[in-house]
Amino acid sequence: MQFITNILVTSIAVLIVSYLLPGVSVDTFTTALLVALVLAFMNAIVKPILTILTIPVTILSLGLFLIVINGLIIILTDKLVDGFEVRGFWWALLFSFILSITTGILNVIKIGRAHV
Repeated sequence: MQFITNILVTSIAVLIVSYLLPGVSVDTFTTALLVALVLAFMNAIVKPILTILTIPVTILSLGLFLIVINGLIIILTDKLVDGFEVRGFWWALLFSFILSITTGILNVIKIGRAHV
């Protein structure tokens, strides 16, 4: 049940962030739902592999290369999901950053409502 609510929260966050950023577009809520599912898969499977493969670069950059990996995951999601468009690497980085913040805020709201 928690996985489903996390996907729904992320879908809403994807819609909000795409509305805020002119370099990102999402066609429908269904597309946002698919983006959330693909991002969940990418973060569970692809991101750990990329992180392990880039350990030397990550250490040399003091961990900042992990931000680049986040951007690459967003760009890969853009290529996999029709109706989701990110217009470049910098928009992907900004989308990733704002999506994390928005999802965090929505999760706090969700948790707050659960205790009421």
